Amino acid sequence: MLTVNKLIPGARGLAPVLLKRAAEVALDWDVRQKSRFDATDSQGRALGVFLPRGTVVRGGDCLVAEDGSLIRVLAAPQPVLVVRHCPEHGSAFDLARAAYHLGNRHVALDLRPDRLQLEPDHVLADMLRGMHLIVSEEQQPFEPEAGAYAAGGHGHDHGHENGHEHAPATPAKRLVSIPVRAAPAPHVHGPGCGHDHDHDHDHDHDHGHGNPH
Repeated sequence: MLTVNKLIPGARGLAPVLLKRAAEVALDWDVRQKSRFDATDSQGRALGVFLPRGTVVRGGDCLVAEDGSLIRVLAAPQPVLVVRHCPEHGSAFDLARAAYHLGNRHVALDLRPDRLQLEPDHVLADMLRGMHLIVSEEQQPFEPEAGAYAAGGHGHDHGHENGHEHAPATPAKRLVSIPVRAAPAPHVHGPGCGHDHDHDHDHDHDHGHGNPH
């Protein structure tokens, strides 16, 4: 068994030619959130991974074996609930609302521009369908948010290598308070909104409630 005890987040600093030659290992989220696990890479080598306690492995990271060889980590597809808004009568705000309610329940959530992903849970699936969202079971890579205060911000490290520098801190200036009119509250489809929701449409999915929206 080949021992692995080093992780390079996002394979930062490694030459593309080295990564191209590296072996790969596909791991689901259940394994990647552990600091010690066994796996088999694309070259058929048995790996014994021993990382510092609390380490979370993400897709795109690179493991370094004791012999110096590199192993690229892939986020393996796994069963997830994929949540999308109704394209005909909903909006992206419906996803933001769903993310808020899931966050209140401390649900591990993978945020994508057009959808939310979470681990299978029939109770949450029914709740989301009751919010007029489209919920499907799919096989997808799962990369939940690390949290705003996670050490190192591993989940979304932009590196700030976009060619601009942050200006040094300057003495605080006096601020003038300017009244701002509050934006109107966004419309949410649902009971009591005052709109006629008899859309008479079929999404080919079950919303989980007796009345069509």
